Amino acid sequence: MTRPATAAPSAVFAVVLASIALMGPLAIHLFLPVIPWLKADFGVSDALAQLAFSISLFTMAFTTLIHGALSDRYGRRPMMLTGLGLFLTGSAISAFALSAELLVAGRVIQAMGAGAGIALSRVIARDAYGPEALVKAIAYLTMAYTFGPFIAPPISGLLVDVFGWRSVFWFALGAGGLIAAAAFFVLYETHPKPARTSGSVLAMFRGYGRLFAKPRFTAFVLQTSFSSGTFFTLAGASGALMQVYLGRSAFEYGLYFLFSPAGYLLGNLIASRLSGKVGIEIMVLTGTVVALAAVIGFALCVLNDYVTALVIFIPSFIVALGQGVALSNAQAGAIRTIPELAGTASGIGVFLQLLGGAVFTQIYGVFADDTPLPVMWVMTVSAVLNLAMGIACYVMRPRAGARP
Repeated sequence: MTRPATAAPSAVFAVVLASIALMGPLAIHLFLPVIPWLKADFGVSDALAQLAFSISLFTMAFTTLIHGALSDRYGRRPMMLTGLGLFLTGSAISAFALSAELLVAGRVIQAMGAGAGIALSRVIARDAYGPEALVKAIAYLTMAYTFGPFIAPPISGLLVDVFGWRSVFWFALGAGGLIAAAAFFVLYETHPKPARTSGSVLAMFRGYGRLFAKPRFTAFVLQTSFSSGTFFTLAGASGALMQVYLGRSAFEYGLYFLFSPAGYLLGNLIASRLSGKVGIEIMVLTGTVVALAAVIGFALCVLNDYVTALVIFIPSFIVALGQGVALSNAQAGAIRTIPELAGTASGIGVFLQLLGGAVFTQIYGVFADDTPLPVMWVMTVSAVLNLAMGIACYVMRPRAGARP
């Protein structure tokens, strides 16, 4: 099924594309209230419990790299449908898991599929709506993605409190099935000329080399990586801080977690409104400054032994706001670097975005002790590196009349 040459994307197509972006939150945010329960049910350590969360970020990072490059060769639609199938398989395995090891395996397969939705929804938007509307399209896609974190933690928390943690994966299986059915009937091939015969693994790596030879591309994708490190470190730690350190319920945690997607949504709304009016490098730098300010505020409260639910989630709101302002601009800057490698660039961008979240989250897991001090230090490091990349993007911005 291919796109007619003169046909514009329909409203139904846009809705389905937005729903595909929800696979990421279903694999990531739906799991957050489950972490403390796994420690009790399977008797595992903090590090292993965090691994059950961060493994999805690691897996999505590496598979988005593959999905993006292979979609340049074989087309967007077949790669997307394959990813949806993997997501459903992994959700079912996780629901039936009788050990922590089997649960981790299911999470890996689930995340392999979710990676397709995260990487390919952006490059499909680039194909369907054109490079000129790319920042706005990515911003709206990201706002759709943000709808997942709005509903996932409260639903997950309620399911955990009422039906137990396995019900979370049954919910993911049902929601994923609906998304897969919609994609099968509505999603068409948007890549004009998939290179089925000319591609090779060597050509794929040449593409990586061409992109990383551009310093601006490297700065853009590293900024998204460190930004996600800050965001996901606090997100991954917030469940234990709320339910263990502060003694709150899973459902209450899910309600407080709404601060994060609210900030992310507001940041992306600002990004979409200012698209074409403010340079992307300025937006990226602004987002990094906002995130660092939130981390400094959180650190001051922690060092003064003042930690409440709002001390955790107001900084979470502001960090997410900064990420929302910067992310779509950084992604657009990376994807536009070499147009014929848009899919590969999208894959690399999402790879490093998720890898940053996974690495910093697992670093926190190694030092986690159910207190806020480890998360404070890990967030501080990632936020400072994030600011450094924001400054680099701004310094290397094209001058007037130069080609971006």
